[in-house]
Amino acid sequence: MGRRHQETRVGDLPEECLAQVIALTSPRDASRCAAVSPAFRAAADSDDVWRRFLPARLELDHLVLQAPRRQQAPTSRKDAYLGLCDAAGAFAGGGMKVWLEKATGARCYALSARRLSLPWDDGEFSWRWTPHPLSRFAEVAELVDCTCLDIYGTLPAAALTPGTPYAAHLVYGTAEGGHRGLSYPDQETAVAVGGRVAARHAVCLRPDDAEARKFRGGGEEARRPRLREDGWWEVEMGRLGGAATTSAAGDGEEEVTASFEVLGWYPKRGLVVEAVEFRPCPPSS
Repeated sequence: MGRRHQETRVGDLPEECLAQVIALTSPRDASRCAAVSPAFRAAADSDDVWRRFLPARLELDHLVLQAPRRQQAPTSRKDAYLGLCDAAGAFAGGGMKVWLEKATGARCYALSARRLSLPWDDGEFSWRWTPHPLSRFAEVAELVDCTCLDIYGTLPAAALTPGTPYAAHLVYGTAEGGHRGLSYPDQETAVAVGGRVAARHAVCLRPDDAEARKFRGGGEEARRPRLREDGWWEVEMGRLGGAATTSAAGDGEEEVTASFEVLGWYPKRGLVVEAVEFRPCPPSS
C-alpha cells in the first residue's frame, strides 16, 4: 500500500508566511482575510501586515501620539492605522488636516481657508476671518464684498498617493445674513498639475433655476453641490487620474492646483470658505 500524504492547507502555513502574503494586498483585503479563520485573523491583524500600510512620510509616531481626541497610544499597528483613518480627528499641521482612506490607505488632505489664495485677502473689505461652530479649523473666511472672485488651493504633487485617482472638492457654506452673486451658473473650477490643466468644469455654488435660465447658452450644465453630513456644502472641482499622480510623484517640484472662479464681474458676498479637500475617487467612479 502506498503511503498516504497528509494534505496541507493554506491555513496550516506559519503565521509569518501568511502575514507576508497578506501584506502585499490592501487594508480592505487584509480585513477580509481576518474573517477566513483564526489562523488568518492572527496573521491579518499582525503588526507585520499593518506596518506596511502605514505611510512613513506622515511621521507616524508623532501623528499617532499627538492626534486630537486620542486618549491613549494605540496598542497595535492596526489600531494606529484605524486611528489615522478618522477624518474627524485627523492630524492638523500647517493649516491643513491629513488622514487616510480606510480601504486603501491613500492620503487625504483638507487645506484650511488660511492655506488658500483668496482675492484681495489683505483687504478688510473683501474677507473677514471668523470662527465657525461646524469648522475643523480655528477660522473660516467669510466673503464680505467683492466683484472679482477666484480661489486657489495648492499641494505638492508628491504628497498624493501615487497611482491613486483623486478628486478636489471645495467645502463651503453661506453666511447667516444671506448671500449675493453665488446663484449664477457662470462659475468654473479647474484642477491642474504643474500648470497643465487636467479638468475644467462649470459649477454653481447656490443653484437657482430662475437665474440659470438667463445664462443658457448650450454649454456644459453646471455641476451642483451636495450637502455633507457635517453640515457643509461641497462641489467637486475636478479629478486627476492615477497615471497623473504617478508621473507627478516623480517630480518633487510640481504642484497640484485646484481653483474656483466666478467669471462675471458683479457684486458678491456671503460665501463662507472652510477648506479645499483632495480625496481619492470612489472605486466605482
